[in-house]
Amino acid sequence: MHVWNCNHQSHTISVISRRFISYCSISHNSFCLDNLLASPEDIASISLPFDQIDTPSIHQWDTIIRDISASSQPGKSLVVYAMMRRKGVTPSIHTFPSLLKSVSKSQNHNPFQLWPHIFKFGLNSDPFVKNSLISALFSSGHMELARQVFDENEQADVVSWTALINGYLKTGSLVEGLKCFKEMRLKGVKVDGMTVVSVLSSAGKMGNIWFGRSIHGFFMETGRVKWDVFVGSALVDMYSKCGCCDDARKYFDEMPIKNVVSWSALTAGYVQCNRFMQALVVFQDMLMGNVRPSEFTFTSVLTACAEMGALVQGMWVHGYMDRCKLEMNSIVGSALINMYTKCGCLNEAFMVFKKLSGKDLFIWNAMINGLAMHGDAIGSLNLFWEMLGSGIHPNEVTFLNVLSACSHGGLVDEGRKLLAMMKNRYCLAPGVDHYSCMVDLLGRAGHLEEARKLIKDMPIEPSAGVWGALFGACMIHKAYDLGECIGKHLIKLQPNHSGRYALLANLYSRCQKWDSAAQIRKLMKERGVKKTPGCSWIEVNGAIHEFIAFDGSHSEFHSLNQVMDSFIVQLTLADHATDCSLFAFDVDTG
Repeated sequence: MHVWNCNHQSHTISVISRRFISYCSISHNSFCLDNLLASPEDIASISLPFDQIDTPSIHQWDTIIRDISASSQPGKSLVVYAMMRRKGVTPSIHTFPSLLKSVSKSQNHNPFQLWPHIFKFGLNSDPFVKNSLISALFSSGHMELARQVFDENEQADVVSWTALINGYLKTGSLVEGLKCFKEMRLKGVKVDGMTVVSVLSSAGKMGNIWFGRSIHGFFMETGRVKWDVFVGSALVDMYSKCGCCDDARKYFDEMPIKNVVSWSALTAGYVQCNRFMQALVVFQDMLMGNVRPSEFTFTSVLTACAEMGALVQGMWVHGYMDRCKLEMNSIVGSALINMYTKCGCLNEAFMVFKKLSGKDLFIWNAMINGLAMHGDAIGSLNLFWEMLGSGIHPNEVTFLNVLSACSHGGLVDEGRKLLAMMKNRYCLAPGVDHYSCMVDLLGRAGHLEEARKLIKDMPIEPSAGVWGALFGACMIHKAYDLGECIGKHLIKLQPNHSGRYALLANLYSRCQKWDSAAQIRKLMKERGVKKTPGCSWIEVNGAIHEFIAFDGSHSEFHSLNQVMDSFIVQLTLADHATDCSLFAFDVDTG
């Protein structure tokens, strides 16, 4: 038995070594051990807290390596490692996990490059080190190598399996992660809380509420897994991402201890479900509970303010972030720009944009979109060209923003060129949203036939949004026959969407085909299709008021109706509403 173990270990080592050598032979960086060692200049640039100690312990070295690996300059941990080795200090099992974390963040190194060091000091069989190697390989995009390292370990425990599942989730391979979970269960490995957290995260990202409820019921309701703040936060996050905000709130309230993750998950869930008022209420409760918000909390709250046009609230959040001395990264920065632009404050958005250092693609996209949203097509395109000049490569969102700008500004030729640039220069495949923008641009300019041809030649199935853009153009240019065909097609595509019936009914009203309009209304009732009431918000003196269409429960409902009736009378007298065909067809909920 002992001989078999030795032979098996030798086989494992040789397989990993061969894979390592194979990787190095095709890598752009030809590897040798010296590549990880620092130059004298690098060493001179590092100041250590124990410089005055003659013989620092390995614990002290590991502590500084760990701290640097979590800093904004993780690569310097390799320099410290080189200094440690020059002093003849032997690494411990805690040294390499931190180094692997650092190397995984670098574009110039592969975590497998540390394998010879790990092997040299006899740490290749340590599960802690091996699991760290798996996580690091996933983080650096080497999924196959990570799986190979995992497969070499026939005694994989729950930590190893969780590292594998987490790796797939972080790289977006959600289905593969769930397959690993099922494989883990079949092998009889006992699931712990961290595994449940990972699997609930996967279910949430996929929107698979059935699977999420199954995990909740089997592992948590039965007590197989201890209900702690991490598992509870994951549960709230899963229900929120699946659109079940009431369930998320229920289990949030049942949590004995809450942390910033659970508060942020609930806030984000309300935003995702368009329940923006409740998101702000949760944020206020969070502050009252003396919980310090994270960047993810601020992003959700700023999004809620943006969608409601709650400028005063948004400005208060911005000021609170400044008072907390929150580091403005690209996620929060783009959310702040988005809030100001959607609240109509383009100058304030530009001020935020200019103050941000090291602007990445997200920041540029947010500002380009803000200008497009305000109808400043030329400004949006100029900023796009400035971005390209700074060396930032556009993505699909960038082109969607500039195509939208062209649509708002009627810049047909520029739109054609940008769509061609997207496909030919940057090898990006346009999606249905890009085609919708282009169809809208061509249609508004009266190029209906070109818009039809573009839809016909699409390499992907046209969505309802694409056809809806062409329908809108038909209404503008009174191409009612074509519009009628498209309207009927839209109802076939989305038979339960009340807006599609309303569009066709509006067209018939324009043509004064009252019988056809009545027939559409009858068809809606027969199919049980009801219009979802619209919702709007208005901010007055810092207070947000919410209004729902056909809702008579507002305390000042009758007074508000009288004011609206007065507005309509004044508009009519001012000759702004003489064309009755411009009024939308009213689809009631009865």
